[in-house]
Amino acid sequence: MPSTAPAATGLSHARSLADLAPSIALGALDGRYRGVVAPLVDHLSEPALNRARIHVEVEWLVHLTEREVVPGVRRLTDAEKDALRTVVAGFGADEIDEMAATERVTQHDVKAVEYFLKARLRDIAPAPEDAGLAELIHFCCTSEDINNLSYAVMVKGAVHDVWLPRATALVEKLTTMARELADVPLLAHTHGQPATPTTMGKELAVLAWRLRRQLRRVEDADFLGKLNGATGTYGAHLAAVPGADWQDVSRTFVEHLGLTWNPLTTQIESHDWQAELYADLARFNRVLHNMCTDVWTYISMGYFAQVRGQGTVGSSTMPHKVNPIRFENAEANLEVSNALLDVLASTLVQSRLQRDLTDSSMQRNIGSAFGHSLLAIDNAHRGLDGLDAVPAAMAADLDANWEVLGEPVQSAMRALGAQGVPGMEEPYERLKELTRGRRIGQDDLVGFVRGLGLPAEVEERLAALTPATYVGLAPELVRHLP
Repeated sequence: MPSTAPAATGLSHARSLADLAPSIALGALDGRYRGVVAPLVDHLSEPALNRARIHVEVEWLVHLTEREVVPGVRRLTDAEKDALRTVVAGFGADEIDEMAATERVTQHDVKAVEYFLKARLRDIAPAPEDAGLAELIHFCCTSEDINNLSYAVMVKGAVHDVWLPRATALVEKLTTMARELADVPLLAHTHGQPATPTTMGKELAVLAWRLRRQLRRVEDADFLGKLNGATGTYGAHLAAVPGADWQDVSRTFVEHLGLTWNPLTTQIESHDWQAELYADLARFNRVLHNMCTDVWTYISMGYFAQVRGQGTVGSSTMPHKVNPIRFENAEANLEVSNALLDVLASTLVQSRLQRDLTDSSMQRNIGSAFGHSLLAIDNAHRGLDGLDAVPAAMAADLDANWEVLGEPVQSAMRALGAQGVPGMEEPYERLKELTRGRRIGQDDLVGFVRGLGLPAEVEERLAALTPATYVGLAPELVRHLP
């Protein structure tokens, strides 16, 4: 009787890659694209979060003691403050392992930070009379007091130290291209059809202008923080030290961290600033996506040639091809980034009553959202670097579409008709009959113009017009770019 057991198929019996050391990355950002996104690790990784938490806890201890908030507790010496801040600056592999071991015991990440720092403080201030100082670490704090401030510090650093410089460099590259190509005539396409000519520089300038506007919004973003206890009431604070001005203590501490103080919260800082920021980042991404699809299309039309000799393989089977992979890669990563940014923005502004943990899990994906955006920016920039404009190809398309000059001729006829010049009736309809659904050449258009009975100056001006010279103010408009 034949066996009914399923045959082994695929890779089910292959060696487990999950058991290899060092560990293999599951995602592309920590695998093949690691080199591009590595700077974000300093800001948005799990170890970066723990380092930021230590930073916040250290500064909170310093703040409490410097302001003598708790009566009878001495100030830290300059040497002690320096030593504590060195713990933050020197945070590395050994500290990451130590904290991971502590968290396996505590089953609580912020509590592991507290224990880690208390151990360090005992080494820094070992005198018996200073034992109580350790109790001011995490004093009157809920975990979210530390977390919200840590995330705000981290995201601010990621934006200003990593994302904005890369995005700004891309926009500056696009701006340079727009200026260089300001005078190069281009057949525009609306609805995919030949339309009023423009210049390549002006079209790139539109994209650069849009991107720069989103950059300004990101540059002006607020990064909010709070420190007010378990439900935002300063209940524990007042119970412990009723004589302190806790709102002032909180505000000055948050501002000391370089953040904007949020005076009204539940247990969590409401994350509205994050939703606003991520919406702006996503909008930048979407405009950049538009740039990538437009440039990809210009490449397919032959308006740009991709520079060869960069050590890349185009098609694996067709030697003549150089594929626009940088722009395609950018498109994909922008879409992934926006999926994450959109869900972050929509989810983080929601919280059941005074607290739920949805935001905690959600915020661990911030790094991936930034990473895919950064990767797209890198690919788009490299793609632009590999382009050479081909004015001859643009000129050929212009010369093959003389019918686009129907617009200026009928517009001039309208103006003359409005001034009472006879013979200018139904200009739109007459040009439609001449041009719609068929190609015309220079002789056709010039013959039509000379048969209209136009004033001599207007007739000569229109007869001399070509698709390549019918670009209006396009070259001048590029000057609006900063």
